Amino acid sequence: MKNLSDHPCLIARSLALVGDAWSMLIMRDAHAGLTRFDEFRKNLGIAPTMLTARLSALTDDGLLEKRRYSDRPPRDEYVLTQAGRDFLPVLFAIGAWGRKHRGGGKVIRFFDAETGTEIDPVTIDRSTGAPVGTRAICIVAPE
Repeated sequence: MKNLSDHPCLIARSLALVGDAWSMLIMRDAHAGLTRFDEFRKNLGIAPTMLTARLSALTDDGLLEKRRYSDRPPRDEYVLTQAGRDFLPVLFAIGAWGRKHRGGGKVIRFFDAETGTEIDPVTIDRSTGAPVGTRAICIVAPE
């Protein structure tokens, strides 16, 4: 796929950064508190070379920040940046779609840590207050 980082569509630009499953799952795990390479590798079952590439890309693109936690031996952890923290609603929107169209069987559930209630996300258009997906859209190209 050609480089989409300059594409006029913000969906395309965003997918250029996090459009693969491994990146999405790394972001999910980072939101769950994982920060270290071995934690991601163990939880995801991902090959080390693939994980290195994805962590590097997510760091280069500003969703994660690499921080040194040990000098001997040199070890880094990966923490969410503001852009990374802002990605959580995207993950939950995808999960809500999956619950509706790919549910069934045993599935992971997500709960609010403070209230203990299950998270049930809804995406709302700020201007109209209407749930996104309930009204027709119009795509307008830049001039």
